[in-house]
Amino acid sequence: MTVFDRLLALLDRHGVAYEVMRHAPVFTSEEAARVRGTPLASGAKALVCKADGRFVLLVMPADRRLDGRQLRKAFGIRSLRFATRDEVVELTSLVPGAIPPLGQLFGLVTYCDERLSGQARINFNAGEHAVSVSLSSADYLAIEQPRLGRFAEPA
Repeated sequence: MTVFDRLLALLDRHGVAYEVMRHAPVFTSEEAARVRGTPLASGAKALVCKADGRFVLLVMPADRRLDGRQLRKAFGIRSLRFATRDEVVELTSLVPGAIPPLGQLFGLVTYCDERLSGQARINFNAGEHAVSVSLSSADYLAIEQPRLGRFAEPA
């Protein structure tokens, strides 16, 4: 099964409504928002990082960027670094930018900036640069049950 197939199976198992959008390949959050016709802040940007020796998934609104100091303080993390491209591919079988914000698909703990819940719906790449999924932020939070905090700053 592809990551896309596993994602849809997860959403279907939970009985949530979602929309799949197929579009031209996008490689930045801004391009994705434009092609989807959605606000940049509704994009769920997912970053694989290594925190205190274990890989985790960090999710935040696409109009923000990681504030590592805030993340470390909020969750008591001592060391933090971005995963390398090779590590991302090994962990997820995906390239950066195509990763959906559901760490459970990859056995990763998910940390989510709580400001994402301020969006009625979230949008994200679903395993490919040319396929997106949209669902309610409430459904996302119920399914993923991420650790919530404030760790993103305006981009």
